[in-house]
Amino acid sequence: MTSRRDPVVIVGAGPVGVACALLLAQREIASVVLERHREVYALPRAVHLDDEVFRILQAVGVAEQFAPDTRPMPGMRLINGRRRVMTEFARDTADGRNGYPPDSMFDQPDLERILLDRAATVDAIDLRRGCEVTEITPGARPTVCFRDADDQIETIAAAAVIACDGANSFVREQLGITMRDFDFDEQWLVIDVRTPAPLDVWDGVHQICDPARAATFMPVTGNRYRWEFRVFDGEDLESLRSIEKLRELLAPWMSAAEIDASEVMRQAFYTFRARVARTWRVDRVFLAGDAAHQTPPFVGQGLGSGLRDAHNLAWKLADVLDGVATEAVLDTYESERRPHATRIILMALAVGWALTGGQDGLASARRAVVAAACRIPGIGNALPEGTPPLGHGPLIERRGLRNRLNGRIFPQPWVRTDEGARRLDDLLGPGYTLITRGPLDPDAAARVVEAGLHHVDVDALRCVPSGNPTPAALMRKHRAHAVLVRPDRVVRQTARTSADVAGLVTMLHGRMMTGTPQVTR
Repeated sequence: MTSRRDPVVIVGAGPVGVACALLLAQREIASVVLERHREVYALPRAVHLDDEVFRILQAVGVAEQFAPDTRPMPGMRLINGRRRVMTEFARDTADGRNGYPPDSMFDQPDLERILLDRAATVDAIDLRRGCEVTEITPGARPTVCFRDADDQIETIAAAAVIACDGANSFVREQLGITMRDFDFDEQWLVIDVRTPAPLDVWDGVHQICDPARAATFMPVTGNRYRWEFRVFDGEDLESLRSIEKLRELLAPWMSAAEIDASEVMRQAFYTFRARVARTWRVDRVFLAGDAAHQTPPFVGQGLGSGLRDAHNLAWKLADVLDGVATEAVLDTYESERRPHATRIILMALAVGWALTGGQDGLASARRAVVAAACRIPGIGNALPEGTPPLGHGPLIERRGLRNRLNGRIFPQPWVRTDEGARRLDDLLGPGYTLITRGPLDPDAAARVVEAGLHHVDVDALRCVPSGNPTPAALMRKHRAHAVLVRPDRVVRQTARTSADVAGLVTMLHGRMMTGTPQVTR
């Protein structure tokens, strides 16, 4: 595949950077991915993703290959200091409203391998390792200077730059972008272990609410397990690395003989932080992933937030580069993603504050409140599913009692087709979709064709029965006759009646309003 335009330069070949490249390649937009490390980082990091993020991997084109390397996660248990279960927040392990289990465990190196293998087959992606960026010049046509694997200095003129270069982002620092800090800095010891045989433990996440030492334990995939232990201020870090201390920390789950027979894959100290970049865009240079935000791991959304960035930005940037949207649409990347990522971080802080107890004077009181709450009947069903909706903006009509679907991800059922059962997104294509209850009248159908919209009549879908509401049932519940779904499957606008559909299509077609794109064809 070739392109006459300048390529998009992506700094960083982690999951977020490679996902950006693959999504852009689907729109025939070439990218150069610059990665400073010569080899793929093989140690485990992220281990959890939700069904919304799994659906993004479907859009990227790797979900089917990735699924066998994951397992559904059945929920979370709160454990007290005596290792007794205080309560359990159960999760259904069947496919949820997004077509995947609500929560899944995985090993990040598995995901990276699949993404990189896919990228290697795409001509539009030029991934270069051993390349260290030395200078970024923002602008409408930004330039990137870097030292290549042969220690030569090269310069690329880019259509845009996406910085996916991690928490210590060089690009962010050079642009002078500061971080909003939520004053959370806790050091934790993370231990990843591979055992010869499976441990006799529950498959969900164990959150240990112990004043002596807060911890998290989770089976990952196969015979891989992870522990995270909070480190107290002033503790001797070297003593925590000793085999004697390892045996003591893991003793509630493994015998000394089992520990000695296992492989300790990683034993490292991490400082969990909560920060968000104050701006995510300078001209056509964008921040994504850990370069834009860092969150404590208490709700398992670190990598997921980065992949949400990629999904939100890629189609907007493609629309602008293709000339079917104004430059102002790129402003909606930050205005949509920054508040959403901030809410996720605040949620993680609240969960961590409540469950791990903290180290301040109110820690014991918080643990007492949590213990009391766990005795409330039905509290185990209170764990929310899904992330908050996006707020009102140029690409999302105002929400309210009449438009509650706006800003939310439209559900994805399994659908029976002549070729067998398929997930709904596989039938929609990469652009905007108009979804209606019932067929279109001839005039509206003509307008849809003229606008290049894909159309789906949900009343005609043959959904595979499940415990989830069908799209038709959901739309009836919210009294929506039609919804306009963006390329990232977020509902942009709702039509209440069939008479409103033509106006909705007209609003999109042939207009170049500030911040409002035309339809992706």
